[in-house]
Amino acid sequence: MHDQELEVKFYVKDLGAVEKRLQNAGAQLAQPRTLEFNLRFDTPKGDLANSFKVLRLRQDTRARLTFKGPAQMMDGVRLRQEIEFTVGDFHSARAFLEALGYRVSMIYEKYRAEYELEGVHIALDELPYGNFVEIEGPDAASIQSANRIAELNWEASVPESYVMLFDRLRGNLRLPFRDLIFENFQGSGIDVSALDLEPAD
Repeated sequence: MHDQELEVKFYVKDLGAVEKRLQNAGAQLAQPRTLEFNLRFDTPKGDLANSFKVLRLRQDTRARLTFKGPAQMMDGVRLRQEIEFTVGDFHSARAFLEALGYRVSMIYEKYRAEYELEGVHIALDELPYGNFVEIEGPDAASIQSANRIAELNWEASVPESYVMLFDRLRGNLRLPFRDLIFENFQGSGIDVSALDLEPAD
């Protein structure tokens, strides 16, 4: 179905080596490394977060509005409803959501490069706390096939979202800031090692 997102995520130490393996396998660059700026919206009472739903406005090479439903695991990959579309103006879209009563609950950033390989979408992500690979495809088998090409340990997949990981990191280290942005981590020495994640590479 078009409104379903099926993906798996891995924490990696050497993102460049993964990218090289993808290039050697014939993966096509769909988007060069680009900074993403994301606004996550919620009601003042946190109704969306409490029901495991996401309302997000993203700016990278274009502006996109996204809704994500609660996630479930299926055949080792993460499945959730996703409705996403391009909007003409980022600032107008923000004003529209705020006029409806939503408020920015969090800001987060990452750098992302995107590749396509045999109908599978592979994102190479640089977060303020570490590097990750996301593989998204039409079914678990195609995702697993792309993962073998990337030579990542399937058993080391990370079920949590980036925001969930940040929430855990913030709780573990009692971080005083709300937003997952590079400025907050600059010179702090904080990284994903505090979450004890196993590198998949």
